[in-house]
Amino acid sequence: MKYIFFISLPLYALDRVTKYFVLHSIDPDRPIIVAPNFFHLVNITNTGAAFGSFRNNNTLFILISCAAALFALILLLARPKQTQTTEAKSVWWIPNKWRNISLALLLAGVLGNLTDRLLYGHVIDFLLFDLHVPFAHPWPAFNVADSCICVAVVFFIIHSFRQEKKPPTTP
Repeated sequence: MKYIFFISLPLYALDRVTKYFVLHSIDPDRPIIVAPNFFHLVNITNTGAAFGSFRNNNTLFILISCAAALFALILLLARPKQTQTTEAKSVWWIPNKWRNISLALLLAGVLGNLTDRLLYGHVIDFLLFDLHVPFAHPWPAFNVADSCICVAVVFFIIHSFRQEKKPPTTP
C-alpha cells in the first residue's frame, strides 16, 4: 500500500498537473523552446501507443490500460507470503522491492494515460527532445506517464536479474 501512496499517487498527480499546464499554456502550433535544438515543450495529441503506433485504437487501449492497472493494483495490494524462519521474516520484502516499485510506477503511468484517453480520446504528450542521431531526430514526444512506464520496465528487468535462483527440491 505504501508504494501506491508514495509513488503511484504523487506521480499520477504530477502527470495530471503537467498535462493541465500543457493544455492551458501551450498552443499546439507554438512550442516553447527550453533548450534550442535539443528540448521543447509541445502540445501533441497521440491516439496510438508508443511512438504513435497503432493510431486511432482508443477503445482497445482503454481496455488494455484497465486490465494493466487492475493487474498492478492487485499485485501491489496482495500480501507477500512469509516463511516460518526468522531470517526470512526479517527480509521478506527485499526480493519484492524492485517489483513493487516497478508496479507502482506502472500503475501511475497507466492511470495517467488512461485518464487522458477517457477525458479527451487521446494522450497528451509534451516533452520533445532532439538527440540529433538518425533514429531520434527528434525523439517522439512523451509525457510523465510514459516516463513512469519506461522506468517501470527498467526496474522490472533489474528485479528479474536480482531474483535468487532456488535449487530444485528433492522429495
